Amino acid sequence: MNLADWAVLLAAATAAGWVDAVVGGGGLIILPTLFLVAPTIAPQTALGTNKIAAFSGTTAATITFARKVPIRWRLLLPGAVIAAGAAAAGSAAVALIDRDYFIPIVMVVLIGVAIFVTARPSIGVTMATHAPTRRKTILVVALAAGLIGCYDGLLGPGTGTFLIITFATLLGTEFVRAAAMAKVINCGSNLGSLLFLGATGHVIWTLGLAMAVANIAGAIAGSRMALARGAGFVRAVLLIVVVGMVIRLGWQQFG
Repeated sequence: MNLADWAVLLAAATAAGWVDAVVGGGGLIILPTLFLVAPTIAPQTALGTNKIAAFSGTTAATITFARKVPIRWRLLLPGAVIAAGAAAAGSAAVALIDRDYFIPIVMVVLIGVAIFVTARPSIGVTMATHAPTRRKTILVVALAAGLIGCYDGLLGPGTGTFLIITFATLLGTEFVRAAAMAKVINCGSNLGSLLFLGATGHVIWTLGLAMAVANIAGAIAGSRMALARGAGFVRAVLLIVVVGMVIRLGWQQFG
């Protein structure tokens, strides 16, 4: 790659870090850019290289959120471990499953998310009046970590978005706190996928580490902006990113 290619990838990694920190979906920025700059790269290698940046960025965002938002570590750290195992299993299955089958399903889910968030403007803007029971909270976090974590390792786009919507809808968490919770779980899924893909030789470490630095910068900026501007800002960005993901996936599938 030449200097222009490096510049494009680092800019994409920075933008992806910002988007991921606020609402998730940064993979839809980095992965297409990797395929554009290096069209012969294997899908698993692109995914693995992206995971270095993604894990670094989500870790930085988690630290930034944790300084301002109370995080229930005893609840979320076990969830992150579940997500790591599920993501590793998902990454192991990438070579066995035609990923094209998943794109229409993801598009339908994302369209449903956009409609749901638009139709129910109160979701994620304020905390629920009645806190969910401890049993329900543990169950929601564990299931979200397992199912969405597996999806992250298998396909990936919108993992953080799905986690935020799950926590906001099922637990009544406002979007900023839901984003903070999502970052902890997403750290686990990114790490699990990275460890598996790295162990199987599907990571370009030099490129991934360079993108990680840019991704961290974007993640810190995005998480600070989310904290400063609040749930209404996160909700607006969420809708924009979801619509963008639907358009991008539709172009990939049918274009």
